[in-house]
Amino acid sequence: MQTKEEIVRYLNYLTDTWKSVEENEIDAIEKAADLIFQSCKQGTRFYVFGSGHSHMVAEEIYIRAGGLAYVKGMLPPELMLHEMPNKSTYLERLDGYAKSMLNLYKVDGKDTLMVVSNSGRNNVPVEMCLEAKKLGASVVALTSMDHSTNVSSRHASNKKMYDIADVTIDNHAPKGDAAYMMEGVHTGLGPTSDFTSIGIAQAIIIGVIYKLKEAGLEVPVFKSSNVDGADKYNEKIFDTYYGYWK
Repeated sequence: MQTKEEIVRYLNYLTDTWKSVEENEIDAIEKAADLIFQSCKQGTRFYVFGSGHSHMVAEEIYIRAGGLAYVKGMLPPELMLHEMPNKSTYLERLDGYAKSMLNLYKVDGKDTLMVVSNSGRNNVPVEMCLEAKKLGASVVALTSMDHSTNVSSRHASNKKMYDIADVTIDNHAPKGDAAYMMEGVHTGLGPTSDFTSIGIAQAIIIGVIYKLKEAGLEVPVFKSSNVDGADKYNEKIFDTYYGYWK
């Protein structure tokens, strides 16, 4: 097989995975969009959190060109990979961290929180869901059901994210995420979870924006800072939606 053929085979694998999302997750995506719309309608917040590589999903819809100003990313650097590769893995298994984060960000019962975790089993994402529910917030879980249903929880409750969330969206990534097999290579390659999860997250935002528009409400959407005139436009959005801390 030539290099081009291998690349095309992988791209077809990605396409098939995304088709599975389209065929099975539209109702869940719409339900998530409605929960977020209800928060936006009340002038409250849509928080999004992910650790490790999942933080990219949160970052992708936070202060993004074409993105909704109601989105508030929870992006603690210690749970990302750039400080130390294994640090986020250890911290994600700590008790109490998520509760502190929710207190720091002042999450309350009118907010919606989306937690992104492929396995949905570790302490921080599970605790994030549990504690947010205790506060009365709506919770959306974005996870791999193939992975999450085939592993045990690492949280004391023995629960995983899908056991707790109001809406669970399956990113259709396989257990272990990297499952594309290449002849002569002993392990899976080409993880799909970020590819599908980012697409799902953007689809949720499109759904929320549509609902805001149909309700006749303001739709505060950022423009790219690299488009002429965008800075002044975006400054007004920042002043309105980021000039305070509730």
